[in-house]
Amino acid sequence: MKIVLLAPLPSELSSLSQASAASRPRQRAAPIKSATPARHRDWRKAQDEAIHTFGKIVPLPYLPNPAKSQRFLERLSNDAGIKASMRKHKFSVGVLTEMNPAEHTTHESRTLGLNRNRGEVIELRLRTDAYDGYRDYKIIRKTLCHELAHNVFGEHDRSFWDLTTAIEKEVEENDWRAGGHALTNQEFYNPDDPGVEGEHMDGGGWTGGEFVLGGNNSTSSQGTPAHGPGRRDLMAQAAEERMKKQGDASRRAGG
Repeated sequence: MKIVLLAPLPSELSSLSQASAASRPRQRAAPIKSATPARHRDWRKAQDEAIHTFGKIVPLPYLPNPAKSQRFLERLSNDAGIKASMRKHKFSVGVLTEMNPAEHTTHESRTLGLNRNRGEVIELRLRTDAYDGYRDYKIIRKTLCHELAHNVFGEHDRSFWDLTTAIEKEVEENDWRAGGHALTNQEFYNPDDPGVEGEHMDGGGWTGGEFVLGGNNSTSSQGTPAHGPGRRDLMAQAAEERMKKQGDASRRAGG
């Protein structure tokens, strides 16, 4: 029995290989993805924000819907521009609260904000006079800039207005949400409140009396304060919260 083995010629093998390669779909090389940089948190910034901030946020519980006022005040406290300016100037405010419009309205004027004892308490007029809505966010934020300047200057002199202008500019420049308009803007925005004649920010940095939550907000040495936590209690609570935030930031930085 005779077995014959047949082998293809080299030229035939080359032709077969080329035909096989041509029949396969071409694969494009996958693009090289750029390396994603690791997220780095600025712990110094976090520590500064824990110190130079509002120690306590207090809506007025006897006015309608205090939960919405709480969110409005928190939005101001977390505003990127406000936070940047407070870090730069090392501002610390004990209590950020809302103002009862009825207590600060006369036939001649409406007060938009007050700073008591250079940053112990800042009050802001959040609500419309009829208590049926909230005022324009940008107007209130501008009022807050004005009141923060009273942490340094009590009188409305040239130095005060220069600082106020600087704070307003810093807030605008550092607001990455395009002037304060966030996703929740429509909840508070009141397009029918452009401001009216007779409104003024305040009468200067207020330095006397006692701040009382939920009652008459200022009492003289002869007056009788309303019931509720006084300024010392609120300031003590705010100081404790600031110390806790500072400690947490320091532990994260050390870790």
